[in-house]
Amino acid sequence: MKDAAQPDVIVIGAGVVGLSAAIAAQARGLSVTVLDREGPAAGASAGNAGAFAFTDILPLASPGILKKAPKWLLDPLGPLSVPPAYAVQIAPWMFRFWRACSPGRVAHSTTAQTAIMDLSKAELEPFLTATGTLPMLRKEGNLQVYESEAELKASLPGWKARAEHGIEFRHMGAAEMAEIQPGLAPRFTHGTFTPGWYSIADPKLYTLALADHFLAKGGTIERAEVTALKPVDGGVELTASGKTQRADQVVLSAGAFSHQVARTLGERIPLETERGYNTTLPQDAFDLRTQVTFGGHGFVVTRLSTGIRVGGAVELGGLKLPPNFRRSEAMLKKAQIFLPGFKSEGGVQWMGFRPSLPDSLPAIGRARATGRVIYAFGHGHLGLTQSAGTARLVAELLTGQRPAIDIQSFSPQRF
Repeated sequence: MKDAAQPDVIVIGAGVVGLSAAIAAQARGLSVTVLDREGPAAGASAGNAGAFAFTDILPLASPGILKKAPKWLLDPLGPLSVPPAYAVQIAPWMFRFWRACSPGRVAHSTTAQTAIMDLSKAELEPFLTATGTLPMLRKEGNLQVYESEAELKASLPGWKARAEHGIEFRHMGAAEMAEIQPGLAPRFTHGTFTPGWYSIADPKLYTLALADHFLAKGGTIERAEVTALKPVDGGVELTASGKTQRADQVVLSAGAFSHQVARTLGERIPLETERGYNTTLPQDAFDLRTQVTFGGHGFVVTRLSTGIRVGGAVELGGLKLPPNFRRSEAMLKKAQIFLPGFKSEGGVQWMGFRPSLPDSLPAIGRARATGRVIYAFGHGHLGLTQSAGTARLVAELLTGQRPAIDIQSFSPQRF
């Protein structure tokens, strides 16, 4: 018999994906408790670039990245790095990543990524309206800049793939770029502007606002670290900070720590950690009009309500190595060169864990051990972007409805 205090659903993880899923489940009449080891917005949801990158349909795992990777890996502060202390441990993941770079797998991943992007974009504004956060949405686009015509031409296959999926963009020269974003260094001769690239005023404040909405609607948030899951009659038993709790169903959305919890169900999911770095500066650091992506250097500059954020890059270094803030400093130095007049004083550094799977697709679906546990993690750089769409899919799984899109490509068992 179900305990009267037992919630219908426990969501593990109070980041943007977990809270969005909790709100979507709550909106369908389910009682929901959220557990998180640190509390709302404590991880990658706090320090990301704040973008709803709906046009970013191409997987990180691609033939293009294989061409760039050797050069990048030679620079320990470049766009992609693997600390020597972690190289052996990440080798199996890197092998899976290499396999995912084949043209056929890239095409499959792109189709799947497009489907969840389209769903997430369609769900976003209704979700923001329902949670009272619509005023935080910005539609300022993204400007990808190139240092030569050759660099632009090298990017064209990716833009062709986006065009085939109906994504709007336009290529331009320096004069037109200056109209969108004045102050770029002359070295940037070409660019591509994508107007469908949205952003949020501040990702941490947005995630905290979702937590407030969830609580106001009767939800519960507890600070507890979930270390084990166990199927039991009529539900799932959780070990959380040494105590046991039960729920009818569980949603595992604990970001970069999710695979550790899934392992207690006997499931080994190849989740790795992309350690992202950034520096957030005062609002007067630069007159930024749109998000600017320096793709050849692996970082972006974003205007938030709380300042100017310079961040990005990929460091495949796991969860335990200490931060290497020289990576933040390297991006900041480049920003000063690329944006003459940029003020780099007074910044706050940050490092966070992006949960990434080898094929760049999230894991969304039921656990192998029990259909009462639903996985929703591994979104990499796209957790904020895909949060509203993932929330709908999770809520549909929780309530026995057919998902809005085919989720077979996101199966946690695909590896």
